[in-house]
Amino acid sequence: MAGSDNHTMAGANDGPKLKRSLTLPLLTLYGLGVTIGAGIYVLVGATAAEAGIHAPISFPLAAGGVGFTGFSYCELATRYPVSAGEAVYVREGFNSRKLSLIIGLLVVASGVVSSAAVSIGAAAYIHAFIPVSPWILSSAVILLVGLVAVWGILESVALAALFTVIEICGLGLVVWTGLANEPDAIRQIGSLVPPMEAGVWGGIFAAGLLAFFAFVGFEDIANVAEEVKQPRKTLPRGIVLTLVIAALVYFIVVSVVVLVVPMSSLVGSAAPLALIFEGANPTTRGLFNIIAIIATVNGALIQVIMAARVLYGLASQGSLPAFIARVNPLTRTPLVATVLITVIILFLAAFLPIAELAAATSMIVLVVFSFVNLALLRIKWRRQVGEVTYFRVPVWVPVVGFISCGLLFLSGLVLS
Repeated sequence: MAGSDNHTMAGANDGPKLKRSLTLPLLTLYGLGVTIGAGIYVLVGATAAEAGIHAPISFPLAAGGVGFTGFSYCELATRYPVSAGEAVYVREGFNSRKLSLIIGLLVVASGVVSSAAVSIGAAAYIHAFIPVSPWILSSAVILLVGLVAVWGILESVALAALFTVIEICGLGLVVWTGLANEPDAIRQIGSLVPPMEAGVWGGIFAAGLLAFFAFVGFEDIANVAEEVKQPRKTLPRGIVLTLVIAALVYFIVVSVVVLVVPMSSLVGSAAPLALIFEGANPTTRGLFNIIAIIATVNGALIQVIMAARVLYGLASQGSLPAFIARVNPLTRTPLVATVLITVIILFLAAFLPIAELAAATSMIVLVVFSFVNLALLRIKWRRQVGEVTYFRVPVWVPVVGFISCGLLFLSGLVLS
């Protein structure tokens, strides 16, 4: 894929630039770190309530649905490999600075609310080991991840990658403990295959609507585009690998859980994976709690990195004050943007109803996804001549992506 890796936007500053440090393995682990998050720890019970023992099938089904939007991101990220990617895509597609700014701020909003909510969750886990005020603990988590994000993109993403590996190992611990407790469960694997009955598949599709949100997060890859080596080759590979690996991990974990945990206990459980460890020894339970702390801190860190890059990108494009786009010459990170994001998250965690705000973030993401798909469709309609060879998808991909996001948004409104 030929062409320059830089896409200069009006209003970009002339000071130090972000450093291209991220390779495909680091980028993929970054994507997995935000995608394989709290969703899998909560959604197993909800999907089991809809699809029963066939719940594992809903996750690859959902991956296929979100994949259309994922491929739209693949093309757009290689066309415009810059920070605040969604804002640029919408600006190029709709030729509107105002709409571009709104979409960019929506992405920031989803990131800071998610980071605040996850930080509160991390504090709850840490409280079992350090019995001090949850507010103090959550504030400490937020300040810590803010400092790490300022440290440097290679250092912060490398740490996030390490945390992601530990997080995936934690899900491996779920699988290992479950099969150790119920070794005969592996013989029941055939029962996961659904019969060709309308009622069964209706439940699987309903569960798939819930499972869709377990894959939200892959899009954050687009917002570190200015720090990726060979972005036009690396970005689409990172997005696809993130979705494929996440789908495989989800399928394995959910399969074990529905086979070893009684359905009556699983359905409606707020902490379904914890049910696996009810009969485990204290050491195993303690290890799982430590991994949960690492997973939640990792989620907060990745969202800070992402939201800071979006603010930086919006300022570089001239949509926000230029001082926000300043890059520290030593760390080569957007220092002002990162500090602003950290302060906003501290405020949200301390004063606003995070549970209600977090519930709205999924709807915000669907709005962003819808505009991204429409932007790609409008860009393709122009059929520009003499373009650089980008990663390209057929025109029906953003169409299907837009329709699927619209249906999910409407179903969310009906169910809320």
